[in-house]
Amino acid sequence: MAAQSNREGYRKIIAKIFADHYATGLTEFVFLRPEIIAAKELLAPNLELNPGDVPYSFRYRQPLPETILVTQPIGMEWIIEGAGRSKYRFKLVKFNRILPRPDILTIGIPDSTPEIIRAYALDDEQALLAIVRYNRLIDIFLGLTTFSLQNHLRTTVKGTGQIEIDELYIGIDKHGCHYVIPVQAKGGSDQISVVQAKQDIDWVLQKFSGVRCRAISVQFMGEDRVAMFELTVIDDTVLVVDEKHYKLLPAKALDHKATLAYR
Repeated sequence: MAAQSNREGYRKIIAKIFADHYATGLTEFVFLRPEIIAAKELLAPNLELNPGDVPYSFRYRQPLPETILVTQPIGMEWIIEGAGRSKYRFKLVKFNRILPRPDILTIGIPDSTPEIIRAYALDDEQALLAIVRYNRLIDIFLGLTTFSLQNHLRTTVKGTGQIEIDELYIGIDKHGCHYVIPVQAKGGSDQISVVQAKQDIDWVLQKFSGVRCRAISVQFMGEDRVAMFELTVIDDTVLVVDEKHYKLLPAKALDHKATLAYR
């Protein structure tokens, strides 16, 4: 019930902020963190609130209120992105949801996840990052040798503000070329965020100028199936470069005929 109460409170807060700024024909506007606090005090005074949780909720966990959605032109959608320290931006972008395609072959992979890790994973995101790491799924997906450099990296992007990269890998190919690989992981009902993908790519371009960025998103699909996407940004739109689905299996459950057919 507390989670539902929070969601309702967040919806009231974001709807008021949008109504305070929006005018017909407007395609973007900036709002400030104090506006979130003021709307909370007015509309949901009993709500325990971390102001940053409000935009986060609508990026990943729930749709925007209907009063906002009805203002979207056909083929466009509102997103909320960072706009600097304690600032956020509502922006209309081309509609693009990154969801696993139902018509892609699922590839069987021997499960190398230690049982003790499965036993103590605290949430879906943490479990997914561990599964990706122990099964070397980044290597398999990209065809590179990769190494985890840091997870849950809190950093800043110029013009955006603070961001968090779920896990950062460094990769090398057979020619010795290096790659920086930001990974975002989504479990449960969370959706892959085009906002986070763009922020991750922008950070790599600022921090590691000249090194190729390979931005990856991974998502649980249930039944130990993992969807993996390589993403890029063109004209402010996040696009899928590649998508693969993997299913983790005990060695005895692998289909020998299927492993030959993958060729």
